[in-house]
Amino acid sequence: DPGDPRPPRPINASPKCSGAPSSRTARPRCSAPLPAGLRAGSAPPYFFVNFLTPPLPFFLLAPSPRPVCMHCLSPKMVCETKIVAEDHESIPGSKKDTIIVSSSQMWPSLAGSPPSPPPPLTPPKEDPRRDNVYIREFHPSEQEVVRRIFYEGIMERIPNTAFRGLKQQPLTQLLYGLLAVMCFVVTKSFLLTCCLPIFLMGMRYYFSRKVILHYLDCALHTDMSDIEQYYMKPPGSCFWVAVLDGNVVGIVAARGNEEDNTVELRRMSVDSNYRGKGIAKALGRKVLEFAMLNNYSSVVLGTTAVKMAAHKLYESLGFKHVGVVEHYALPGMTRSLLERMFFQVRYHRYRLQLREE
Repeated sequence: DPGDPRPPRPINASPKCSGAPSSRTARPRCSAPLPAGLRAGSAPPYFFVNFLTPPLPFFLLAPSPRPVCMHCLSPKMVCETKIVAEDHESIPGSKKDTIIVSSSQMWPSLAGSPPSPPPPLTPPKEDPRRDNVYIREFHPSEQEVVRRIFYEGIMERIPNTAFRGLKQQPLTQLLYGLLAVMCFVVTKSFLLTCCLPIFLMGMRYYFSRKVILHYLDCALHTDMSDIEQYYMKPPGSCFWVAVLDGNVVGIVAARGNEEDNTVELRRMSVDSNYRGKGIAKALGRKVLEFAMLNNYSSVVLGTTAVKMAAHKLYESLGFKHVGVVEHYALPGMTRSLLERMFFQVRYHRYRLQLREE
């Protein structure tokens, strides 16, 4: 306007914003065409941008779908935008609560489809107590480690049979008591009478070891001598191993009987260093699965185990106690008078009915 006393403003000069340094370089003129309805020198309308909420899409900032260059926006808006963005520490949680969100989660789908659910901020933590135990079929290269696990498991029964087994034999306890009384009556010596129980327990351990070693020798020279030939090749039979961290830690076998359509669970044993992890139960379930897949009517087993944990394991798998045989004769027993006096074992029979015949 000719009557305006103010000096004309340079075209290429950029206005100064409050709080911004005065030495800002001149912003070049934008060569993009102006939208319809706007005159030269006027700033396009814009929406107030709040950086505390998710930003609006860029195309909503302009009144028309035609592209708008950032140089054409108001210098005041550009300056205020920079000040708000630099004031990062004033935003609560901006330092430690930074969350990376993909564009598909921030912007709703233009087609109207619901946005995908956000991913979890932290990955789910795995239970450190969970062990990766899996059951697979026996391989001939594992013959020695399988025999070792079986041997160590049977050898543990020597002290159990000699000492713990006495609790389940009331007649034997009565016999030992009568022997102690006779010893005192004959010798009149408290020392000999007190030493008699030690002698009796020593004899029980000796005969338990003798009988169980004979049983082990028999087993290691029959089915456990060639597992591939005895369990893997015949139909209706199989042998599995439990593997943990690449090591064989448990064994179990199944032997089918076509006459009564049953399968027998045999040779179950777990390495003593890996017990309490549910390995024995997983081995037992593998035999039950094998029996169902092969249409057997029931699964049977027999055990001379003294520990109650073994019996509770079979019951947890669904087996029912169907009988007990007193003074059971293991393979290798001579049935002599001393052997029958100092070694007694009970044979428990269990059965799990899968289907009716």
